[in-house]
Amino acid sequence: MRDGALAPFGSNGGAVEVDETFIGKEPGVTKAKNARGGSHKMKMLTLVDRDTKRAKSIVVDDLKKSTLIPILQENIAKEAFILTDEARQYQGIGAGRVFDAHDWVNHGKEEYVRRENPEVHTNTVEGFYSIFKRGMKGVYQHCGKQHLHRYAAEFDFRYNNRIANGIEDSERGEIALKGAVGKRLTYRRTDEALSCGVPN
Repeated sequence: MRDGALAPFGSNGGAVEVDETFIGKEPGVTKAKNARGGSHKMKMLTLVDRDTKRAKSIVVDDLKKSTLIPILQENIAKEAFILTDEARQYQGIGAGRVFDAHDWVNHGKEEYVRRENPEVHTNTVEGFYSIFKRGMKGVYQHCGKQHLHRYAAEFDFRYNNRIANGIEDSERGEIALKGAVGKRLTYRRTDEALSCGVPN
């Protein structure tokens, strides 16, 4: 279900929402007593192109600017209008420095839509995360980091091939099956897989 499309998000100056989320537990990291934030959780970055109504999610090891900006540059056109929250790692990426335009909402001050310009928000990508987390917690319930990118690809696929994009459920099934043509599932049996209850 992984999308191999090469076209960058935000082509022709389109708006692209960027946000990150935390889920599960980062392997080998324990939560410090009274710690805040998601440093002990797995991290995922998601881009949503408002024009094409498509999403792309990438599992990342950290949320440092030095990690995220190259990923954004690889997947988003320079002329795109980037929309984020107030996170520090996104500050200073507009006005031609990294991208042509950037604006943000300040969630810390309970601003979720810019009053003067209702186009400035990250509600679309937040909506994507609500679907992703309901599925992960309610259906799959557990995911190791080594498989998180596969689950992210599945939720991207579902989001990109939905009725709002003109694709009915039966068509989505056909697209998924066509993506499997000529491929083999080769899952190697390991002690780690057995301990997690992963089938052969």
